[in-house]
Amino acid sequence: MTEISIDTWLYGILGKYGGDENERIFANLQIPIDENSTMKDLLEKLKMPTEERGITFINGNLSAMVGLQPDLIHVLKNKDRVAFFHLNAMWPFQYRLGIKMEDEMTDAMLASKDMGIHHSYK
Repeated sequence: MTEISIDTWLYGILGKYGGDENERIFANLQIPIDENSTMKDLLEKLKMPTEERGITFINGNLSAMVGLQPDLIHVLKNKDRVAFFHLNAMWPFQYRLGIKMEDEMTDAMLASKDMGIHHSYK
């Protein structure tokens, strides 16, 4: 099978999944992964539980946030840039409606009763 490379950024406490257990600022890795792999496959390769990530971007497009992670089925492409932010990274909910999103995220937000907009999360 053909291998591709994913430019992976891990911010805050997620930096520990970059190989240094003490990293708490950021880590940047070029992750080799099989062609046609999904976000779920990337998370498994990083050994990062999906519940530990907050806001996630693929090539600058919002793909997941706390309580809404439809990107697990997203097929990654060679040289995609994936940025994972920790759960405490704040992003004002007002900006979510104007951000570019991956198709899975757009569909999930439109199908959600509250369009993914919360003031607090469990």
